[in-house]
Amino acid sequence: MSTVHGGPSRLDGPPASYAPTTAGRQPEDSGPAVDLPDVPFRADGIELIGETQGSGYREPPSLVRRADGQAIQLTRLLYLVLEAIDGNRSVDEVAEHASARFGRLVSPDNVRTLISSQLLPLGLLRLADGSQPEVRKADPLLGMRFRYTVTDPDRTRKLTAPFAALFNPLIIVAVCAAFLASCWWVLMVKGLGSATHDAFANPALVLLVLAVTVLSAGFHEFGHAAAARRGGATPGAMGAGLYLIWPAFFTDVTDSYRLGRGGRIRTDLGGLYFNAIVAVAIMGVWWATGFDALLLVVVTQILQMVRQLLPLVRFDGYHILADATGVPDLFQRIKPTLLGLLPWRRSDPEAQVLKPWARAVVTIWVLVTVPLLLFSLAMMVISLPRLLGTAWASVLKQQSQLTDSLAAGDVAGAAVRALAIAAVALPVVGIFYVLLRLVRQLTTGLWQKTRGKAIQRGVAMAAVAAVTAGLAWAWWPGADTYRPVQPYERGTLADVTTAVFPTASSTTLREGRAGKTVALWPAGAAKPTREQPQLSMVMVPRTGPAAAGTPDAGSGAAAPPSWVFPFNQPAAPEEGDNQALAVNTQDGSVVYDVAFALVWAEDGEPVDTTNEAYAFASCSDCAAVAVGFQVVLIVGQADVIVPENLSAAANYNCVRCLTYALANQLVLTLDGPLSGDGMARLNALWAEIAEFGRNLQNVPLSEIQGRLEGFKEQVMEIVRNDPSATKGAATSATPSSTATATPGSSQAPSPGATAAPTVPAGATTADPAPAAPATGGAATETPAATAEPTITPTVTPTEPALATPGPTSNGE
Repeated sequence: MSTVHGGPSRLDGPPASYAPTTAGRQPEDSGPAVDLPDVPFRADGIELIGETQGSGYREPPSLVRRADGQAIQLTRLLYLVLEAIDGNRSVDEVAEHASARFGRLVSPDNVRTLISSQLLPLGLLRLADGSQPEVRKADPLLGMRFRYTVTDPDRTRKLTAPFAALFNPLIIVAVCAAFLASCWWVLMVKGLGSATHDAFANPALVLLVLAVTVLSAGFHEFGHAAAARRGGATPGAMGAGLYLIWPAFFTDVTDSYRLGRGGRIRTDLGGLYFNAIVAVAIMGVWWATGFDALLLVVVTQILQMVRQLLPLVRFDGYHILADATGVPDLFQRIKPTLLGLLPWRRSDPEAQVLKPWARAVVTIWVLVTVPLLLFSLAMMVISLPRLLGTAWASVLKQQSQLTDSLAAGDVAGAAVRALAIAAVALPVVGIFYVLLRLVRQLTTGLWQKTRGKAIQRGVAMAAVAAVTAGLAWAWWPGADTYRPVQPYERGTLADVTTAVFPTASSTTLREGRAGKTVALWPAGAAKPTREQPQLSMVMVPRTGPAAAGTPDAGSGAAAPPSWVFPFNQPAAPEEGDNQALAVNTQDGSVVYDVAFALVWAEDGEPVDTTNEAYAFASCSDCAAVAVGFQVVLIVGQADVIVPENLSAAANYNCVRCLTYALANQLVLTLDGPLSGDGMARLNALWAEIAEFGRNLQNVPLSEIQGRLEGFKEQVMEIVRNDPSATKGAATSATPSSTATATPGSSQAPSPGATAAPTVPAGATTADPAPAAPATGGAATETPAATAEPTITPTVTPTEPALATPGPTSNGE
């Protein structure tokens, strides 16, 4: 919920610099003649607020409020004339009273001129027949719409009176200190992980957080009203409406213009202060109940306060800046400020009405706000098709979940889904509404301003037609025009430019840039899509010097030959990781690299080890073989188990060469440590495995996978038969395991793949199959498997990534 205060959407009336040319002389443009009563009357509901205190104008304006809530800015002379009109004085008496207060002669003709040309058109006086004037309230583009008043001024005063005591300086200091301490503790000490988990695990808590956030937005308005009362002003009506594209609350505190600069700024900050009170109160409730989800309310209060401080639109930051400079409506100063920047317009009276320091501040605000608003409008127009596609996809997803929640009788979950649909649909409707109003105001304004000017009207209509054609071109349905935004998209300005002008994208592949390339896929294989991408290796030409290789951490071998490949070298393994890297650039040679590792995880430490095997070759009649084998034994409970098993093989400018990469990983969870006998058997087995690795170059490639699978079965058998590692196991249970194995290939498993073959205990997975030579990359996920009630093995045999002889890429 947004919150907007200040009552009227803008200040109307003549510019503050207006004054009659000379007393007793009527201005040339006095408008059409109107019948004036001998004794003028003010219109009903007119409220005289008075001269603005701490104004940024050279001549401080005076404010008047009509019955419809519109505040009008008047010059001092106009205000004195209106003040003198009390329904008893004649025009001559009004002139005499205004002259005495103004300090200069004001003739009855001056009064009649001001009444006919200013006060009557502004709806401040009754008509000659005594009827009330018909007034049109200002309708700015950035004003609040669909306003609905909830409380009248009398009720507002009664509701907010008790809260004025909260602005005692001692209470303010205590609340601010508690708020800062709460923010530090929630954001830097406690964190939001448990709060987010609790909230989304229970939809009812999400509704609670949302309800408290909405109520706090209403309580924010109490802060503005109470602060105004504290300063001696009288708050007006409170209600709700639509501001820009979001629902918003509002409070009419126009009467705070009676106060000085400090009183107005206190009124502006009152809402933020009440947000801090809500955050402190929620911390107290959390302390009493222990519901971590309530901590999200503290974060929502912080976010509300940060957004409210933005001075670009009519939030609290805008009013703080306006009251600090003494310029009641900054948006009304945009046009005069921009015109005053022109060298030949700097001396215009309208550009000189502000004090020098206030003019400097307002100019900076205009130069920052106008480009940002124009940029936001342009981005709204450009990204509207993608936004519509994303919103539609989200609504369909939420609607499906809403149906499921209703079918399951989950009322809270259904309410959350319904609110999610509304939250997605409302901004889209708001964007269309803002754009339609903007188009209507621009076209209507151009049509009226070019009345009687055929050439100018023709140019204006041609410009409107050109803009319409451009929008039609940008929004015309195409292949990707209304495609939903995907998680992998970055959403940078360059991406937006590429989406609007596809031909502007580079045809050369560069890191972080969109481009075009050619990918080869095996015949009959499923092609990847945007919705279901597949992992592959893309060789990007290098424009800089080749990177030098690094020593192999897994086998302790010397540094590999110079890196000549058109892609970056794999990152060095981190602590606990296992990596085999075979790189061959020498003709007629064979390079083996083997990395075997046994890893123990104890005391609940996270299991995020990586097992990698990379084989790259760029030569003639050569071979590169990389084998990575890793066994991870987890003793006891581990909350985070996310091991990775990766392999890749690639040829670059190779003639009759071969690359072979095999990554094989086994992850087992033990109830307790192995017994002495179990450890002895495991050490003996690992010595055998290490000897196998040292002599791997003498083993045919077709046998490596099978031998490693046999070693894994032996490790599992040792653990399965050790009573210390399998406490409480049911000895009569039939040994079995379920594994999801992904064969190594140039394609990674598609998201959401469900293939999960069942492998009986003691059996191995399918025989290795060669990978396609297009990219030579292979990557597998590490699915969890179970064997026995107390042993949870994760079996991840990655079949070898094999690149057959022949060039796979020329790097160009």
